[in-house]
Amino acid sequence: MRKTKIGIINVSDRASRGEYEDIPGKEVKRLLDLWLTSDWEAEYAVVPDEQPLLEKELKRMADEAGCCLVVTTGGTGPAKRDVTPEATIAVSDKLMPGFGELMRQVSLQYVPTAILSRQTAGIRGSTLMVNLPGKPKSIKECLEAVFPAIPYCIDLIDGPYLETNQEVMKVFRPKHS
Repeated sequence: MRKTKIGIINVSDRASRGEYEDIPGKEVKRLLDLWLTSDWEAEYAVVPDEQPLLEKELKRMADEAGCCLVVTTGGTGPAKRDVTPEATIAVSDKLMPGFGELMRQVSLQYVPTAILSRQTAGIRGSTLMVNLPGKPKSIKECLEAVFPAIPYCIDLIDGPYLETNQEVMKVFRPKHS
């Protein structure tokens, strides 16, 4: 049986140049390893804050690598080089604004600057793409908030059935699914 593929993209100029370790991407992998009991493997990339390059990588992970989920970290703020939401929107067939709304709501419990975050999510074919912030603490807070809906969303777009360790991550699926 084929392993489920999940894409992890750290969007960072400095990490893409090797100036610092890719801690955000590793945090996403750590969390998914902790939560998922399904057999999965990471499709991994570190790209600079360049919209065309990020769009190309999002498309590759969705269309060629066959990832059911692509999680990005970084590039969601108001700085001129922050283009992750624009790239996600550009390659999406459908937008899923509730993901960003919930992540900002959760982040506001910790920092008033959460209103500056522009995280979003979108669907391309059978791939859900979710933008997370770039700081590991914020990644955990935001991914914990939205992950309960992710497996069911993937079910609805004809992706693989993701199972989780219910002791650490309870996901929601309606009774009929």
